[in-house]
Amino acid sequence: MNTGVLSTKPLDIGVLLPTGTAQWAEDDDPRELITLGRTAEHLGFTSLFVNDSLITPRIEALTLLAALAPTTETATLGTGALLPFLRRPVQTAQTLASIELLSQGRLTLAVGAGFPGRFGRPFYDLSEVPWPRRFARLDETVRLWRALWQGADSFHGEFHHFTDLPPALRPTRPAGPPVWLAGATPTALARTGRLYDGWLPYPPDPADYTTGLHDIHQAATAADRSPEAITPALFITVRIDNDPRTARAALDDYARATYGMPLTDLEKIQAVAAGTAEQVARRLSQYVTAGARHLITRPAALNLRAQREQLERVAALIPDLPTPSPPRTRVRPGQ
Repeated sequence: MNTGVLSTKPLDIGVLLPTGTAQWAEDDDPRELITLGRTAEHLGFTSLFVNDSLITPRIEALTLLAALAPTTETATLGTGALLPFLRRPVQTAQTLASIELLSQGRLTLAVGAGFPGRFGRPFYDLSEVPWPRRFARLDETVRLWRALWQGADSFHGEFHHFTDLPPALRPTRPAGPPVWLAGATPTALARTGRLYDGWLPYPPDPADYTTGLHDIHQAATAADRSPEAITPALFITVRIDNDPRTARAALDDYARATYGMPLTDLEKIQAVAAGTAEQVARRLSQYVTAGARHLITRPAALNLRAQREQLERVAALIPDLPTPSPPRTRVRPGQ
């Protein structure tokens, strides 16, 4: 029996495009990323996401979204996750509003503050932004974006002070694009419930997804927000092959090329699904049962031709994934 806190939102299946050079063959043309995005849209994926980084060489996230905006038609364009501290906040608000307009209102932003270690703190040093208070800085930057998109002429916060803001470009939607938070710590869950429009984690255990979503809904209710206003999303790396051993071996190659770690380490910290089509569908269904309503799949392939093959295999699963259930409240011991 399902005991999760489920949303009534319909199920969306998206794809994270391979913007990093670690996912390309030597002779791959990076312009094929545009073709790959269009292919994914035609295959039935409802969103196209891109990652953001400074450590690994990759196509810059907002540049690719700007290129996809006029060349795609229906898919949501998203970041998973954008690191706002890498960019000046007022100019970023202008760039995001531009992409939102060029895509006719199809932009969604997942944002994060980075992690300790090689995938976080060095970014701050390169950006000349202090590491302390990074989560408060992230939340305030999002508030500044929203104020600019709604026509504010001043802004006063802990990190940003502007007394005479010029008129900013206004997005299609009055409040601007939805902003999700990528994070699963207790404080991140509370902030998602209070401040953000969606949640994009990657917990290896679906049960942790259910627990996290429950905490987000509690925080939203305490802040007089509707839990239904928060999109529950999931980031998951997938590999489908006829032989489960081949699938795991390919995912292991991907983990080593992308993160410098074996699959046995990666699957302890990130959601992954490897195996036959039936096995991967079963794994994705576990997260749908846990409450996820927007699955952003990352094909584990190390060249663009193989990326397309994996896209086709994942797309074939879409009709077999479960229809979201009505909401059911999860009751914890002692409640």
